[in-house]
Amino acid sequence: MSNEILRMSRLYMPTLRDVPADADIASHQLLLRAAMIRKTASGIYTFLPLGFRVLRKIEQIVREEMDATGALEIMMPALQPADLWHESGRWDDYGPELMRLTDRHAHDFCLGPTHEELITSLVKGELRSYKQLPVTLYQIQVKFRDEIRPRFGLLRSREFIMKDAYSFHDSQESLQETYDAMSVAYGNICDRCALAWRPVEADSGQIGGKVTTEFMALADSGEAELVYCECGYSANTEAGACVAAPTVYAETNIEATGQTREGGELLKIATPGLHTIDELAEFLGIPASSTVKALSGKDADGVVHVLFVPGDHELNEIKALGAVAGFELLTDDEMRDYGLHKGSMGPVGLPAGTVVVADSSLQAVSEWVVGANEEGFHYVGATPGRDFTVDAWADLCIVKPGDGCPECGRALVGARGIEVSQVFQLGMKYSESMGATYLDKNGKEQPFIMGCYGVGVTRTLSAVVEQHHDEAGIQWPLAIAPAHICVIPLTVGDDEVYPKAEEIATSLARLGFEVVIDDRDERAGVKFSDADLIGWPLQIVVGKRGLAEGKVEVKRRITGERYELSVDVLPEIMSMATARMKSMGKGGITVFEGLFS
Repeated sequence: MSNEILRMSRLYMPTLRDVPADADIASHQLLLRAAMIRKTASGIYTFLPLGFRVLRKIEQIVREEMDATGALEIMMPALQPADLWHESGRWDDYGPELMRLTDRHAHDFCLGPTHEELITSLVKGELRSYKQLPVTLYQIQVKFRDEIRPRFGLLRSREFIMKDAYSFHDSQESLQETYDAMSVAYGNICDRCALAWRPVEADSGQIGGKVTTEFMALADSGEAELVYCECGYSANTEAGACVAAPTVYAETNIEATGQTREGGELLKIATPGLHTIDELAEFLGIPASSTVKALSGKDADGVVHVLFVPGDHELNEIKALGAVAGFELLTDDEMRDYGLHKGSMGPVGLPAGTVVVADSSLQAVSEWVVGANEEGFHYVGATPGRDFTVDAWADLCIVKPGDGCPECGRALVGARGIEVSQVFQLGMKYSESMGATYLDKNGKEQPFIMGCYGVGVTRTLSAVVEQHHDEAGIQWPLAIAPAHICVIPLTVGDDEVYPKAEEIATSLARLGFEVVIDDRDERAGVKFSDADLIGWPLQIVVGKRGLAEGKVEVKRRITGERYELSVDVLPEIMSMATARMKSMGKGGITVFEGLFS
C-alpha cells in the first residue's frame, strides 16, 4: 500500500460513454470504457495506468503464491531459436499459432507461446545431480500466439501476460508433491482475486503429458464447456470421461415405418432423404439416444476406421486420437472413394478391411438403429456379434450435462468457464527429446521428470471483470482494484468541501489505503458515473449539505449500498479496518468490504 494520493485530474483515464462496436462481452466492453486498456491491433492491447495497476496487483498475488511454494523467479527471453523447438519436435507440431520469424542471417526464431524448450535447455548440463532436485523456476512474461480469430478482448488475444513455472524431479512422487502444492497455490490465487472457480479435468493439448488440471472461472461468456457433480467431480467436456446412457429402440415404434418385424430379426427400413440423426429420430418417432451415429476416418497408416457413438452425443476428436493413432476424419470425396455413404453408414456390410470402433456405452445396447451402408436406408435391430463385429471399444464421446458422473453416477450439471490457469505433469516428454539428464544415486544418467504450471495473468484480469460487474460498470474486488477508496468532493476550489475532502483523503492514505480523489471540475453526475464505471470499491462523497450536518456519504460499489457516516467517526472505522486487515494477513484485505454491512 502507498501513502500517495492519486488525483483524477492528473490521471490518463479517457473513459468512454458508448460501448465499442467490436466488443462482444462485458469484460471487453468495460475494460475499454473504463480506460483500463486500448486496442492497438487485432488481439493486441495497451494497458493504461488504471489497468496496469490492476495487472501489477494480480502479478503480485501470483508472485507471492509462487514464492510460498519455494519456486524461484527468473526471466527468459521471449525470442526463442527454432533449433530448440526442432529438438522437442514441436516446431512443426505446434501449428500456425506459433509466431515465427527469420533474422537477417536467415536463422529461424519464434516468439514464445510457452517456454518448455527454453527452460529445459537452460538447466540441461547445469542441474547435474539428484541432490540438486527438486527445482522449480518461474517467470511472469509476455507470450505470443497467432490466433486465427482473436476475440473477447483479453480472453483470446495474440499477445498476453502469463506466469509460467517449470519443475524438475528425480521421481514421480516428488513431481506429485509439487503438482499438488501448485494446485493449492492456484486455488489461492483464484480466491484472492475473488473468482468463483472450479478445478476440472482437462486435455494437455500441445503442452504434453497425461495428467493435467484446468482452473476455470465460471462465466456464461466462457469459451470452455464443463460439467460437474455435487460429489466434487468436474471436467472440461473435451477431457471428461463420458458415461452416456443410450436407450433401446421401442418395438412399438416400428409401426411408424409401415413395416413389421419378427422377433429380433434385422429389419431394413427405407429412409429417403434422411441424412441427420435428428431427421432419422423424428421419422421413426424415437429419441436420438436410441440411434447410433457413425463417423469415418483413417489412421496414421491410412487404414479406414468407422467410429460409432450414441446418436445424442458428439465424437470427441481428442479421444478419437487416443483410440486410433493419427485419426483424421474423411472428407466427403474420400468417403465416396472408400465406398462409404454419408448419412447412411453402419457396421453391417462395411467395405473389407474397415475397422469398427464403438463407444463403450453401446456395449449395453443389444440392438442398434444405424445406417445400412446404402443410400436412403437404415437398419433396426443390428446386433453386435451376430450382424457385425466391433473391433475395439473406447470412450469416444464428448461428455455433456445429464450424463452420469464417472465417480458417483449422478447426473452431471453443465456450466461455462474461462480457463485462467492450468497445471501439467509433463513426465519426460521434453527431457528425453532434448537429452536433459541428471546423475541418480547410482551415478547413472536419467532424464528429468518435469511439471509445468501456467497462470494467464491478463485472462485472470478479464475473468474478474466478467464475474464482477453490473450495468453501471466494474465492481473490483478490493485486493486488485486500481485503488481502494475514491473520495468525491461535489465542489472543487471552494474553502469548505474540497479542503475537507483533501483532509479525509490524506488521513485514509496515512492509514495505508490506496486513495484517489476526484479533483476534476466536473458535474456530480459525471463523477458518480465514472466512479461506478471504473469500479472503485468504496466511494466517499463529500458535499456541502452533508458537511452542514457533519456527515459524508459512503457507497459500497459491490452492493450499491449507501451509508451516512459522521466525519468524526470515519477515521475510527478506517483505523479499525486497517488493524483487522493487518492482523489477517493476505486474506485480511477482504474484511474491509464488509465493514459497512
